[in-house]
Order: sequence, then structure tokens, then C-alpha cells
Amino acid sequence: MIVFPPEDGVLFIKNVMIPMSDGVHLALDMHVPEGENWERRPQPLILEYIPYRKDDVAAYSGQHHYFARHGFIGARLDCRGTGASEGVNTDEYTEREQRDAMEAIEWLAQQSWCNGQIGMTGGSYGGFTCVQVAAHRPPALKTIIPIYFTDDRYTDDCHYRGGAWRCYYDIGAYGISMVGMNAMPPYPEYSGAEWARTWEEHLEHNTPYILNWLAQQKDGPYWRPGSLRGRYVQIECPVFMIGGWRDGYPNPPLRTFENLQVPKKLLMGPWNHSRPNVALPGPRIDHLHEIVRWCDYWLKGEDNGVMDEEPICFYMQTYDEPRADRTRTSGYWRVERELRAPGSVELVHELGPAGQLMPEGVGAATFDEYEYRPTVGIAGGLWSGGVPFGLPTDQRVDEIHSLNYTSAPLEEPLEIFGRPRVLLHASSMAPVMAFVARLCDVAEDGSSTLICSGVLNATRRDSLSQPTPLEPGKVYELEIELDATGWRFATGHCIRLSICSADFPNLWPTPYRGVNRIGHASQLVLPLLRPRPAAAGELPRDEAEFRAGDEAELYDLGPDEPPWEIVQDLLGDRTGLNTRERNIVRVSADMEIENQRRLEVWASNRDPADVVATSQHSRRIVRRDGTTSVDTRCTLKSTVEAFHLSIDLSIKIDALPHHQQRWTKSFPRELL
Repeated sequence: MIVFPPEDGVLFIKNVMIPMSDGVHLALDMHVPEGENWERRPQPLILEYIPYRKDDVAAYSGQHHYFARHGFIGARLDCRGTGASEGVNTDEYTEREQRDAMEAIEWLAQQSWCNGQIGMTGGSYGGFTCVQVAAHRPPALKTIIPIYFTDDRYTDDCHYRGGAWRCYYDIGAYGISMVGMNAMPPYPEYSGAEWARTWEEHLEHNTPYILNWLAQQKDGPYWRPGSLRGRYVQIECPVFMIGGWRDGYPNPPLRTFENLQVPKKLLMGPWNHSRPNVALPGPRIDHLHEIVRWCDYWLKGEDNGVMDEEPICFYMQTYDEPRADRTRTSGYWRVERELRAPGSVELVHELGPAGQLMPEGVGAATFDEYEYRPTVGIAGGLWSGGVPFGLPTDQRVDEIHSLNYTSAPLEEPLEIFGRPRVLLHASSMAPVMAFVARLCDVAEDGSSTLICSGVLNATRRDSLSQPTPLEPGKVYELEIELDATGWRFATGHCIRLSICSADFPNLWPTPYRGVNRIGHASQLVLPLLRPRPAAAGELPRDEAEFRAGDEAELYDLGPDEPPWEIVQDLLGDRTGLNTRERNIVRVSADMEIENQRRLEVWASNRDPADVVATSQHSRRIVRRDGTTSVDTRCTLKSTVEAFHLSIDLSIKIDALPHHQQRWTKSFPRELL
């Protein structure tokens, strides 16, 4: 344990080593409110539990510093086998990882500087661990604040969606990035005599998580230990959930809120997968202030009125010009006491002739036909699990290759909140085919803005765990849940439902060409809320107030380095995605870390099975005592029968080879 000199009324405590029952030690950093004899002054603690290397973050920064300045110990714990923690890490969200957290919480609660009142918070991985650990009910865990989390690792995570394999994200971002991150060295000034043993142990057992994900193409026991869905009753502590409509996880907060039987609060903003104080699009808010208010009540016992407020607060979005560089969403903050507020009803539309979206019972008993084009989806944006860009653009470029059904212009505003559904009567000439439904807001000038979408691999129509091929030409009834949203359609705008069979580059294309039919008896079901009143051409007033977040900063690289490109191979009839990311973190005067990621994905319109994704992930640790480079390269390609994966890891110290590993494996396609 290393105690840093105090700053800003806070002490920084480095590398507290917490013993586990099997002899492994996990490494913890703490920001502690300054005061004499801090080791004998018990205080409440807020814990973050993630594998993203606490030692790569500057001291006296971030949310834990903020918590300490407001009277809490802010603590961050490296998961087993990652960062400065000992042990082996071979996958995410394991049962051993969850037991470690329980043991760590019990140990922390018994320390002289902790009063036994512990909360957990974190975004993404840290949000996942919040709900996973809370389901084990450790006695000292008094509340959790999960942000951008899931309750179901198969249906709502970065690997599969609607029984379809996601395409760009795990190769270009999280999945392959973790191969390099888990191979990075701990730092000898903190790990001391255990430095070499810890690093060698990490390297020896480094396992790409994606090997498990591609081997588990169906829902089943592998996905359940990390999933809360179906066992919400196991959580007994109060829960404050934060989510974003443009985040990759808009569904779990609403579903979890509905099923929890504990004191609870839900905040949904317009954000992507980034902290609400800096997220795009805005409005951005000081979410840490909201977390502190919640923890003042549940960890300190302060009656500050937080539980007197309506438990649901969400941003009701409305139309903006569909631009990828948009930094703010128009709308207003709305509060409710229940997910299904008084006046909530379902509005049903049927598909009609000539592309009409018609009131229920008016549609004709016929069908429309379209040819599967595997690269539809390029205007749909990028699934948001950490990429700092990716808002959808005008949907008309994809609607050219889709079936589109549009309502008459609305005579008055219409608001929806929750998960729209599409009930399709569909057939295909292919044995494997996905169906994608997009809900859009069409403005008076014809521009089409994506609100939300849903996907179903129709081989999973009856079961996500036991898929069966489609019979050519047979009509199936398919129910597709679209992502949760809050949206206000303005007077004069139209509702549009767009149907196709691809969402490239978010989904890996299914491998067979095919012609599909959609029956006009199909329906769009919208969860309506009674609209708040407003003057013509204006929005309702905000029903909640927040401290403002930071100014918007659009992600940008050099003038010749566009971060996000869609490219066309005209002669080869292929569509490609190129992404580039780079950031430099100054950890201290003696160290900085540079991260770079590049991705290239190509899909063929002539042969849907011909898809290839290639990524490069580079990390450089620059210190006064030398430079360590960790480079990971990955290629995933497909044929009709299989996925073929190759990964190469290379570590250099001062440009000299130090460590190399490679993984090569083929995975039979299980009706994907």
C-alpha cells in the first residue's frame, strides 16, 4: 500500500492488496477524504470493479476523486488476472470473478477505515458487475448504481442480437482490444517483488474472449451466470439505473426497473456509450452529482429528498436533421411514476398497399417482395459500446433497398415510450435469413431519421437456444422487439416502418442469397404515452433539472484521417467500413499511454457469405525507463459453412521482441 501526498482535500492510496480465499490478491486503489488518522476514521465506500487497468489512470482524477471530495471513499478494483491483480483471466463475467467481488466487499467492510456501508457503481463492464454482484446479496452492499449495463448477455450485449452475430464491434473494438490490454505489464513501482510473477502469469493464460463467444452461437448455460434476467428477485438492495437511448444497452434499464422489487430509480438520457457529462449527443448532465445524492441517502442516511422525486426520468427525444456530427438531441425531460403511465395504450398499424402504414383492420391481404441485400444498414450508425462516434444518418440511402411503409402526416403530436414491436408474416427462399425492422420519423422535407430498430434471425423464431432452418416459401409469424426509446413525433411528420434483412456493419450478413416476402397482415405496435401539452411548434417544458455537463467535443483526428468511412468497391460490388481511433493518456510526468485502433470490414453484395473483418490494436507505454509496445492483429472471415478466426499478439520492449502468441480456429456456423 502506497499513500500519496494529499491534494484537494483527498488522499490517494495505491495498491491495497485484498486477499481472496484461494490465495490470490486483487489490487485496489482508493481516493479517501483527507483527515487525521484516516485509517481509524470509518467512512462509506463506493466501489468500481472492472478489468481496465486502474494504474493507467492519473491519480487525483475521475469519479473516485469526485466521490472522495463529497465524503465517500472512492475505490477501484482490478479484476482477477488483469492490471495489478494476481491470478488468471480467461473470460469476462465468470462465476469466480463474481465470488471475488463478494469476498472483496466483505474484506473492505471489515477494515477500520470503512464503516461497512458499501455501494457499487460503474459504466459498461462496471455496470454489468454491479448487477451480477448484487444478485449474490453480500450483506455490506447497500446499493448499486449501474450505468449502461445489461441484464441478458445473449440478447443485449456486444456479441449477438436477435440471434444474429454482431459484425464490426468485437473485432474492431472491445473483443480484440482486451487481448492486448490483458497482456500489458503491471508496474514494478506498485507491484514490487510480485511484478515479474504477476505479468508472466497474465501472459501465460491470456485467452481471447472471442473464442468463447464464437463457440457459443446459441443461448444457453454459458450466458446465464452473468445475466440477471429471470432472477431479478435476487437483488435486495436499492438500485439507481442510468442509461442512454443511443447507447448499445437501452433495453436492460427499462426491463430491470419493471422487474425489481426494491427501492429503485431510472434515468434515461439521449446519450451514446459515454459518461453522461461528456456523452454525445447531449444535453450532457453532471451525473456524478446525481449519484452522490443517491448515495448520501442510502449510504449516509441523509434525508435529502431524492426518494420523494418521481422514480422515472427520461429524455423525450424529437426530430433533428439526421447528421452523424450532431452534438445535441432536441427534446425535453419528462418524469413518470410508472413505466406504463396512466393513459398509456398501444397504437397498432398494419402494412398497406403502395407503401402505406395504415390503421389496424384496413390493410389488404396481400404481400410485398424484396431481394436480400447484405450491405443494407450503412446509414444506421454504429452500435454504441464505446466507439466515440456513430450516430445514424438519413435513412433514405438504406430505404432504397428495403420495404417501406409510411403513415399519413400526423395531425397532432404523438409520443412513445418503451419498446415498439413488429409482428411480421414473412417468408424467405433461403434456409437462414434475418429480418430487420427500423422505426423512423419522416420530416416534411422527406428526410428519414432512425428512432430505433430490431432484429430477428428467423431460424431463432421459436427458440434462441434451438434454432431450425427456414422452409423455402413457408410463411412464419415473427415477433421482433425494437429497442426501447422515448420519442415525440411532431405535427406534420410521418411514421415509417422499414423492413429489410441486413444491418451492415452492425450485423454479420447471413450467408445465403434469397428473395423474401412480407404479408400486409403484418403490424407495427407502438407504446403510446399521453403527449405533454405545448404551444404549436414548441416542445413541452422540462420536468426535471440537472447540473450541466461539459461542452461537446466531437471526435476528430488529423485532416487526412477520417475516423469513420463507408467505402464502395464499384467493380467488385462490395461495401466496406473503415474506422480509426487514437488517444493518449498522460498518467504522470513519467508515463503516458497511447492507444490506436484500426478496422476494415468488407461485405459482398454478390455473395453474402463473403465477409471479412481485419483489425489492428496498438498500445504503447512510454516511461522514463523504456517503451513497451503491445500489438494485436485479428482477421475474421466467413464462408457458407464456417467462421475463420486468426489472432496475433506481439509485445516489444524498446523495439526488441519480447513475447508472441497466436490463435487460429474455425467455428461451424450454427444457422447464423
